[in-house]
Amino acid sequence: LERAFLCQANLRGADLTWADLTGAILSRADLTGATLRRADLIGANLERAFLCQANLRGADLTWVDLKWPDLTGADLTDALTDYPV
Repeated sequence: LERAFLCQANLRGADLTWADLTGAILSRADLTGATLRRADLIGANLERAFLCQANLRGADLTWVDLKWPDLTGADLTDALTDYPV
């Protein structure tokens, strides 16, 4: 899924464990309850994405702007990011 265009995609509850989403466009995507454990999201666009209750444990969020996504209840344990969460 590297550089995939998933803008406004319905990915509620999807299992994306270990997925390579480098540079993917996930703006306004619904990832509520999704598992993104150990996923590679380097440089992904998560503008206004819904990540409520998402499992992002150990995900690589380097160069991802985390100011706009809804991360309510998301698990960011051991996630790699250059932005304070």
